Amino acid sequence: MRAKDSQQLTTLRLVSAAIKQKEVDDRVELDDPAVLAVIEKMVKQRKDAIEQFSAGGRQDLVDKESAELLLLTGYLPAQLSAEEIAQVIDAAIAQVAADGASGPAAMGKVMARIKPQLAGRADMGLASRLLKDKLAQS
Repeated sequence: MRAKDSQQLTTLRLVSAAIKQKEVDDRVELDDPAVLAVIEKMVKQRKDAIEQFSAGGRQDLVDKESAELLLLTGYLPAQLSAEEIAQVIDAAIAQVAADGASGPAAMGKVMARIKPQLAGRADMGLASRLLKDKLAQS
C-alpha cells in the first residue's frame, strides 16, 4: 500500500478475498496446501483469460492478466522441470507395478501417488500427459 503499487495491491486483495471465500464456503480455516490450491486455481484462471483475450485481440486485458499472473506465480513454490516430473512419475510407476498394476489401466493409481508429491510444484496437466505417454509405451 505504501509503495502505491495499485496493480499488486489489487491482485493481493483478490487472493485474500478468494481465500476468505473458500474458508466461508467450506467453513474451515485453510492450511498452507489449501491456500496453494486457491492460488493455483487463480493462476490457471489467469492463463485461460490470457489465451481468450489474445484470441479476442484485447492486448490491454492480456497485459493486465499477465501482470497478475506474474505476481501470483511469485507466491507458488518453485516449479519442477519436465525431467524432474518424469523422475517422480517413473518412481510411482515402479511402485504401482510392484503392486501388480501396469499399462494404461494403472493411470489412476499412479496419479494418486504422484499428486501429493507434485501438488503446487508442477503443472498437473503436464504431469498427466507425461504419465499417459509413459503408460502407453509400457
